[in-house]
Amino acid sequence: MGRASQAPALREGRRRFFLWINLVWFVLLPWLAGAALVAVAQERRYTVAFANLTEEPGTTLEGTGFTGREVRESFVLAVRRYPIDLVFYDNQRDPRKALANVEDAVGRKVDLYIQYLDDAATNVKVGQRLRGAGVSVLAINTPVPDAPLYTIDNRVAGRIAGEALSEYGARNWRGLPTIGVVLGNLRSSEYRVPERAQGASEGLKRHLPTIKIIPVETHGNPAQVGPLLAKVLASHPSTKILVAAMDDASALAAKSALESAGRLPDGAIVGQGVDRSVHGGMNDRKEIDPSNRGSIVVGSVAFYLDRYGYEVLPLAMRMLRGETVAPRTVTAHRLITAANVFIEYPPYDMN
Repeated sequence: MGRASQAPALREGRRRFFLWINLVWFVLLPWLAGAALVAVAQERRYTVAFANLTEEPGTTLEGTGFTGREVRESFVLAVRRYPIDLVFYDNQRDPRKALANVEDAVGRKVDLYIQYLDDAATNVKVGQRLRGAGVSVLAINTPVPDAPLYTIDNRVAGRIAGEALSEYGARNWRGLPTIGVVLGNLRSSEYRVPERAQGASEGLKRHLPTIKIIPVETHGNPAQVGPLLAKVLASHPSTKILVAAMDDASALAAKSALESAGRLPDGAIVGQGVDRSVHGGMNDRKEIDPSNRGSIVVGSVAFYLDRYGYEVLPLAMRMLRGETVAPRTVTAHRLITAANVFIEYPPYDMN
């Protein structure tokens, strides 16, 4: 058969082929569009309320140097990973304001409420109101009855600091007279700092079981550290001093007191919190830094309040998806030293 006779058959085959392709697209396109719409519909967004403890400028939280604004900012940054629309409230550490915030959130029909308030009695009322409205609750640091809790562990944090100091003393000053000093807001029930102090005292005895421990009560005022610690130094002139400070501001004040007394070689200090006063930003003076080899601030125990959003929102997502969440999730406290500070807090301003 010649080429001329084959041409009509080839043209007819092509025509049928393209008709078939068009028919397939005609059938498939609506199905694909519908499938896309279903997929979009399945990507449900949730509305989550976060009621912060307080965002008053200059007010610090949990006996550390962190502020409510830093906590809020961590949620702003962390939520970008999740199908969540955040609604922010400020509890202002006021029970009436906290209850008013709950009423507003119920009116908005939020899917989950994250409560950060250090008032147990108010949290009972908050939990009752939200459960009555069918809203799930997640608590931070102070429990809401029958709700999962994300919390710091003051006793563990204190013990980490005490053990680090105990190990330092046993390694560097073995056989020399050594005392331990636990200083800060030791008796105040606020933020459960007494638990932190207890843990520090326990940790100091880990490698130095017979060490004498002297409590120095500053009532949370770092300005009192200098004169009070000076008295301890004067009464122990030939003694090494291990200082467990309950916050970083007190740790820095203790260093200044030792320096003023000419006793820097006799001291070692561990703070609590790891706020910017010790790890710094790109342009800040850094107390904990590999290049700051002369610092007697051995380290500080991390509380990560500036990363709460990254820790709490994954728990919230699991609750929203109906997954089981542990009744209590604890902050992973770590001792931050010159050896690991650049891993935890890189030497430039970033989250």
